[in-house]
Amino acid sequence: MPLPKSDYVSDSWKDGLFTNKVVFCTGGAGTICSAQVRALVHLGADACIVGRNVEKTEKMAQDIATARPGAKVVGIGAVDVRSFGSLQSAVDRCVKEFGAIDYVIAGAAGNFLASINQISVNAFRSVMEIDVLGSYNTLKATIPHLVESAKKHRVDSNSLKPSPAGTGGRIIFVSATLHYTGTPFQAHVAVAKAGIDALSHTVALEFGPLGVTSNVIAPGPIASTEGLDRLLPSDQLEKAQRAQPLGRFGSVRDIADATVYLFADTGSYVSGQILVVDGASWRISSAGIGSSNYPDFLLSGDTFQNVKGKKKAKL
Repeated sequence: MPLPKSDYVSDSWKDGLFTNKVVFCTGGAGTICSAQVRALVHLGADACIVGRNVEKTEKMAQDIATARPGAKVVGIGAVDVRSFGSLQSAVDRCVKEFGAIDYVIAGAAGNFLASINQISVNAFRSVMEIDVLGSYNTLKATIPHLVESAKKHRVDSNSLKPSPAGTGGRIIFVSATLHYTGTPFQAHVAVAKAGIDALSHTVALEFGPLGVTSNVIAPGPIASTEGLDRLLPSDQLEKAQRAQPLGRFGSVRDIADATVYLFADTGSYVSGQILVVDGASWRISSAGIGSSNYPDFLLSGDTFQNVKGKKKAKL
């Protein structure tokens, strides 16, 4: 049964906005990325989503396809973003299926709570490889198709009129705000996200002359997502929500709407930017994330236990 439209995209956008466009998304079975893709599909796009888990990815693709009658969404599982060959095969399959890739969302990521003392070298490397190397591999595998799409859909610099065929040649990297002020127990993720931001900025400079735009969306705390479950125990959710500047957590629709903005005509002159969608959350102290007793928790030498969604991998 299709999700209500209001769950994943606003009424501000016109139907058919992305007709005949194709989006390729890593991490597409995740809570946030699936909402981004679902919004684009509802507005006319077809899509390929990739992930590690075959069953989860294929089921999510089928579910996203219910957003619009006639939509085509391909779920490609068993893809490891750390392997360029694995990603290249997924991109080749997507292009064979749809003929092009117009938009890319690099959203594959890994996260868990751990202090620097607690996290091992291998665990740190794993997050860096999934987030940074995975984003780079996604870029390398898709950029030829984005350049081709940008060539077909360039904005007329004189009249400022978009191409009659709509937009294309755009990439969004999904990042975070953890590294803006520093966040305890998130060194691995903060370092990775800083690298992703730098990568996006460079893409904007190197491929902008070819018509490609590159931007970052940095979500804040988003309700009912795997990320929030990992970072906050359930007994702290209500207190944390009240402490937000807007008095609430964000929704996946907030991130999806930002995605539509950047991929539509509205984002034609937006490139090399970080679009923070967090209700000003990063401007308040991040020291209490995962524990309301900073720095006492840190000084105690305790490790994080029983955090919902925490990865079981050895740290």
